[in-house]
Amino acid sequence: MTQGLPPIDAPRGAYRERPIELGRAALLSVDMQNGEYSAERLARARAGDAEEARYRDFLERLADIVLPNQQRLQAAARAHGIEVIFTVIESLTLDGRDRSLDHKISRIHHPKGSWEAAVIAEVAPLANEILVPKTASGIFNATNIDYVLRNLGIDYLVIYGVMTDQCVESAVRDAADRGFLVTQVEDACAAQTAIGHRRSIEAMAGHYCRMRTTDQVIEEIESLASRSRD
Repeated sequence: MTQGLPPIDAPRGAYRERPIELGRAALLSVDMQNGEYSAERLARARAGDAEEARYRDFLERLADIVLPNQQRLQAAARAHGIEVIFTVIESLTLDGRDRSLDHKISRIHHPKGSWEAAVIAEVAPLANEILVPKTASGIFNATNIDYVLRNLGIDYLVIYGVMTDQCVESAVRDAADRGFLVTQVEDACAAQTAIGHRRSIEAMAGHYCRMRTTDQVIEEIESLASRSRD
């Protein structure tokens, strides 16, 4: 048997369920940007604005659950030297001519340097943290993130953000295919609909990643850090 791998008759998912290793892990925040959420947008949804009201559940999940959990998760990672990496949808140009065909068809465009492309302030990068812009659903297909992660010595990815059933799911699947061991943080993700979120979580868990809550990931980080000090 190759060292470090489970025996071929190991229970399904046994290897995937192994804990992260602090020095070889990174958090990956997906599309947590102003173009997806703002307090003003939530206020309009709650006031019954015709354009925003249909997204009220999504916006409230972000405000009440996802953003607070991401803040706690990122604080725990930073306290123990875990890289926190960000991706956002942002064109390399002002007119978006560099966008993927899918984003052009879907009319998704956040110009370079725009407010919409910036990470939401509550969960924004600190100085010297990595931000990778993309113009497609999958960060691994549209950027050099694989190269960056290899250079950093990363083998474990903890992934969260929006949309659960779109860009987050693409990141989880592609990371698994490229040999990273992935943890998805269920209560640090959101989709436009509750059913879309749930179905994606059910599809990913145990197949492309291990599924954890924010509390479970923080507890794991703290436990590993405590053991390393002993």
